[in-house]
Amino acid sequence: MSDDNELAIERLIDAPIDAVWRAWTEHLTEWWCPKPWTTEIIEMDFRSGGRSAMIMRGPNGEEAPQEGVFLEVIPKQSVVFTDAFTAGWKPAGPFMVGFMQFEARGAQTFYRAGARHWTAEAKAQHEAMGFAEGWGKVAEQLEEVAKRLA
Repeated sequence: MSDDNELAIERLIDAPIDAVWRAWTEHLTEWWCPKPWTTEIIEMDFRSGGRSAMIMRGPNGEEAPQEGVFLEVIPKQSVVFTDAFTAGWKPAGPFMVGFMQFEARGAQTFYRAGARHWTAEAKAQHEAMGFAEGWGKVAEQLEEVAKRLA
């Protein structure tokens, strides 16, 4: 997999890393998708090999289920997940490997989030879906929650 197939956003979040991590792990439904969309958590097993399952719902009744596994979870450092597998390491139709990186910078947190794709076509599809705008908005919402928790 080449970095050429990576999409990412970076933000300096105005909240300490403890609050950002709590927002990420304990308040995911409040920020995971751009409002007015909502998130229903089916299961979030925050450990390597743990299941990640949710349903994102749009204001017009749209549903976008997401199923995958966590590849790596290092508290207050990184989260890596993929939809290439479902629980029990059952292969699925891969679209991406998602990642979130966290770095304490005093009272703020450097946040980098993105997706690595198997093909240029999948990357282009994700870009066309509004990756930069959507993931950017989600980062803003994450910051709002983290600031509230700080």
